[in-house]
Amino acid sequence: MKLCRRTVVNALAIILALGIALTGSSQDKQEKKKEAQLRTVHGSVLDAQQNPVADSVVYLKNLRTQDVKTHIADGSGVYRFSGLDPNMDYEIHAEHDDLSSATHSISSFDSRKDIEVVLKLDKKRSS
Repeated sequence: MKLCRRTVVNALAIILALGIALTGSSQDKQEKKKEAQLRTVHGSVLDAQQNPVADSVVYLKNLRTQDVKTHIADGSGVYRFSGLDPNMDYEIHAEHDDLSSATHSISSFDSRKDIEVVLKLDKKRSS
């Protein structure tokens, strides 16, 4: 009788462990699916002569929350924002010294997951 009870307890423990493992696996799949839906915006900052502008500040504004993220372009003028919500609209522009780029819109209706935007510093920055 003791052996039978132990077998039942062990079987229940195995079933419970499998249930936890399957739940974790399902959560992992949902997490990966959510990550796969996130967007990335990247590109470069250029001057009027198409030369890269290092150390430019790139501003990414979430139009719903009004939160602004910044990124300083690297030595080649390259910037990157990742992990962006595909259901949000954004505006992006760059500034360096007294110059600014045009503001570009990134729409939630744009289904691309990887968006490239070249920011050209071609106008005087307003104070």
